[in-house]
Amino acid sequence: MSGPLPFDPVERASDSWAKHYPEAGEQVYAAMRAVTSIMRAQQILIAGLDAALRPFGLTFARYEALVLLTFSSTGALPLSKIGERLQVHATSVTNLIDRLEASGMVRREPNPHDGRGTLAVITDEGRRVADAATRELHKNQFGLQGLPPEDLQGLFAALRRLRIEAGDFAV
Repeated sequence: MSGPLPFDPVERASDSWAKHYPEAGEQVYAAMRAVTSIMRAQQILIAGLDAALRPFGLTFARYEALVLLTFSSTGALPLSKIGERLQVHATSVTNLIDRLEASGMVRREPNPHDGRGTLAVITDEGRRVADAATRELHKNQFGLQGLPPEDLQGLFAALRRLRIEAGDFAV
C-alpha cells in the first residue's frame, strides 16, 4: 500500500451507491458501508498480521493452523477438521500443511481412527514458533491496538450476532 487515501473510499462508494440506486434506502446503504468496511478491515488486518508473522516464516493462515494444533489435546488434528475450523477448502489445508511440514513445524501421520485420513501433528519446533509468534501478536493486540476495550467488545458482539444469524455455530 502506498499510503492513506485522501478520502474515505467506503463513504465515497456509499455516495455513489445512493446516486445509482436511490430506491435502495438508508438501511441498504448502511449495510453496504458495513460490509465494505469489514472487507477492507480484513485486508488491512491480514496484511499487518502477515507482516508481523513473516520473521517466523508464517502467514496468518499458517499461524492459525499451528495454533489449532497447539490447542488440541493431542497436538494432532485430521486435515478435514483443520479445514472445517478454519473454513477453508481441502486444497488450502493441504497447501498450509505442506508449507508447515517443509519448515519442520508439522508432520503428517496416518489417522489411526480413519484408514484413509491424515493427521497433522505439531512438532516441538512448531510449538516453539507458535509460542514466539503469539507473543509477537500480543504486543500489538493482533493489529487492533488502536481500539479501546469497549470498542473491541462491541465489535466482537456485533460480529458474533452476524455469525449466529449465518449459522456459523450452534447457540
